[in-house]
Amino acid sequence: GYLPQEASIFRNLTVRQNLLLVMNYHRILGERQKKLLSSLIKEFNLESFIDRRGAQLSGGERRRAEVARALATSVKGPDYLLLDEPFAGVDPLSVHDLQQLILALKPRNIGILITDHNVRETLTITDHAYILTDGTLLATGTSDRITADPLVRQYYLGEKFSF
Repeated sequence: GYLPQEASIFRNLTVRQNLLLVMNYHRILGERQKKLLSSLIKEFNLESFIDRRGAQLSGGERRRAEVARALATSVKGPDYLLLDEPFAGVDPLSVHDLQQLILALKPRNIGILITDHNVRETLTITDHAYILTDGTLLATGTSDRITADPLVRQYYLGEKFSF
């Protein structure tokens, strides 16, 4: 599954229609479709805006709907999920909600790759991180190892960074 940085939800379709469109494309039909739709609505707390058009959603609602749509590609979900700047343009409360949703995906055994400039938000939910600068690997490891790395602090985070 893939979540692009830019808004990707179809603005003139409802959230329900956005999800069904992906399921139909991937031939998830009938009872399987009903079960998956119900599961995604519940898991991503979409009930309050499931029949609202994409253009009417807040940034946080839109991102939740987009992540749900990225998971609607198969009944078991994708093997991998690429989230490109998932916290961009989202208010702090919605960032926290998205972090919790991403963490809740861990038991589903989906590999999640996050590309993001918001280091603080990303490092709090990752098991392993890579810090790149100008296309070169600067550091790799756990969040604690990354934030303690002197080169990362000097060139990327700043000496006063904490999380």
